[in-house]
Amino acid sequence: MTRSLFLILIISLCYISCKDEVLPKPKAQLRLSYEKAKYEKANTDCTFDFQKNKIAKLKRVSKHGFCGYRIQYPNIDATIYLTYRPVRSDLQKLLKDAQNLTYEHVVKADNISSQVYSNNNQNVHGRVYKVSGDAASPSQFYLTDSINHFLLGSVYFNTKPNFDSILPGIKYLENDLKVMFESLEWK
Repeated sequence: MTRSLFLILIISLCYISCKDEVLPKPKAQLRLSYEKAKYEKANTDCTFDFQKNKIAKLKRVSKHGFCGYRIQYPNIDATIYLTYRPVRSDLQKLLKDAQNLTYEHVVKADNISSQVYSNNNQNVHGRVYKVSGDAASPSQFYLTDSINHFLLGSVYFNTKPNFDSILPGIKYLENDLKVMFESLEWK
């Protein structure tokens, strides 16, 4: 009898000791990575051309008689909207409209910062607005030669705004915007 009790005790101990210990899991971070960008010239039928990322799809759209394009990024689920308007002695109005469009996001934005852009060689000047927080558009911009051409742009993600989640995509698109600005040519 002692032997059977001893055997039962050993089996019970083995059974109890073999259970997995419950440990809390560490917090995980979503890691999004995108392929290295390769650029090609985007010839438009508007009065500007620029370099665009090869993975992006360029689609012409017309709004209210103005020339426009959508640059769609299927792997990021984001779109850059471009609207071209000729300057007809209304540059101040176009600049004010661009600024007002950006500041419509102030309700959801944590911060809106702006940076002046200037490329004297290509006669391209403008301003880039970075919107942080859960606003609909994390980036807005305008580019102009101050005489004939005005290009308005904005970046939108096709998802509910959550700044932390889309930050890798924002950073990726910021590089593409930089290449676009530096390569923009007026026709």
